[in-house]
Amino acid sequence: MLLSIDHLCTYTIEAQDGNVGQVDDFFFDDQSWTIRYVVVDTGKWIPGRKVLLAPSVLGKLEGRLRLFPVELTMQKIEESPDIDTEKPVSRQQEIELHSYYNWASYWGGGAWEPTISPYASALPPRTQRPPGRVAGAPEDKSGDPHLRSAKEVIGYRIHAVDGAMCSVDDFIANIEDWKIRYIVGDTRKWLPGRRVLFPPDWVKEISWGASEIVVDVSQERVRNSPEFDPTQPVNREYEVQLYDYYGRPAYWG
Repeated sequence: MLLSIDHLCTYTIEAQDGNVGQVDDFFFDDQSWTIRYVVVDTGKWIPGRKVLLAPSVLGKLEGRLRLFPVELTMQKIEESPDIDTEKPVSRQQEIELHSYYNWASYWGGGAWEPTISPYASALPPRTQRPPGRVAGAPEDKSGDPHLRSAKEVIGYRIHAVDGAMCSVDDFIANIEDWKIRYIVGDTRKWLPGRRVLFPPDWVKEISWGASEIVVDVSQERVRNSPEFDPTQPVNREYEVQLYDYYGRPAYWG
């Protein structure tokens, strides 16, 4: 199921014994474009605190009620390691968090396979690394885990290979494997009132310092691309139309 990150930020998290708070943000891995953590604002329950939860603990979403159940108690969440979500999350903090909840780690020598929630319904781009980080170099245990805030990246400028086009307006994620499948581009300053989608594997380069993303498409191709309606769900019919238009191989086959 493909859902908007912005839409998911209207959902609440329901523990076994009460309401934990509302989804505030998502941290994703900038190498695989996989969501690693849900940031939950605990609101009046624990004022001023936000907690991180792995997507694998989220139960089957209740769309009508806009909530995710979790098989955790409020006490368990309250006593979890306190992590300042306004600052970069270190690998050591991740180790402590995963150890506390007994979650499997996604980092290591082999390729990471996402942990699918048992409640789920049956339904890497090349980037410019931050200063001091050499692409492909072994990662230090306490080094940058490549976590990015989805809310922070919203607003980044998107460039085609031949010039500026739009800005990041949202992300579309598959809540079964928690992969970000599309970057939503808002073209209001270029093509008024229009939004377009770009799969992350079309990203040619990212400059985190300059807040810019370069996509391997031309302005002209984007100008006539299938328009995305944010009020409608992204279905396979639209995806086929999008990939056929650009003549790119689809991720599902």
